[in-house]
Amino acid sequence: MAQYIDPHIHMVSRTTDDYKRMALAGCVMVSEPAFWAGFDRSGVEGFRDYFRQLVDFEARRAAAYGIAHHCWLCINAKEAENVALSREVIAMIPEFLDHPSVIGIGEIGLNKNTKNEATVFLDHLDLAARMDELVLVHTPHLADKYQGTRMILDMVKGDGRIKPERVCIDHVEEHTIRPALDAGHWVGMTLYPISKCTPARAADMVEAYGSDRVMVNSAGDWGHSDPLAVPEFIFEMKRRGHDEALIRKVVYDNPLAFFRQSRRFKS
Repeated sequence: MAQYIDPHIHMVSRTTDDYKRMALAGCVMVSEPAFWAGFDRSGVEGFRDYFRQLVDFEARRAAAYGIAHHCWLCINAKEAENVALSREVIAMIPEFLDHPSVIGIGEIGLNKNTKNEATVFLDHLDLAARMDELVLVHTPHLADKYQGTRMILDMVKGDGRIKPERVCIDHVEEHTIRPALDAGHWVGMTLYPISKCTPARAADMVEAYGSDRVMVNSAGDWGHSDPLAVPEFIFEMKRRGHDEALIRKVVYDNPLAFFRQSRRFKS
């Protein structure tokens, strides 16, 4: 059984049984980005409690099944229209940045490519630059993806303090993976049963663009998603005859290499 890491999965939306299923399938580590709760939170204290859940409770749930749990902190793009609240949350995040399980700032990004979302994205980038944190970026879905990805790449490039290799552009698809890689970033392919990217499409992209700075993840959020999507990708790669070293690079070695840029990450 191949060991793997899921570098982007929202375990707060999964049952404890999913931790067990993932462990049985070979998962040894997850990283969980902060994201939308399914509703807009009313104040900064709701985020403080959520961050406590990520750094404490989820770490203990994962450890019970031998899975190391790491996390990212931010206010998600879905709630970024409220700039005043967003800035309160961003100002509070440093309270948690000394916790050993926190990898960086994320998943920040754009949802509908609005002015307010861009403002909050830049505020997050400023925090990451000042605190020397890794960055995990959410790119928008469907028709807004290419435009939003170009906006994100321009904003990251515009902040000369951010090193491109310390940023992962997530949810890439066939039309956005090349610009992100060409900009020097890591990329994540999110494997969904009916949207985003299937395991077969991800395998196609590895074959087309190579395995350097490429990761796959399941997201596993509130919608229709599969916490075992990474093993599905492993199965697809094996079915196509790819060797174990290449598969391990994408599902294990690459996430470790990216995470190890965080000063707190120990592995």
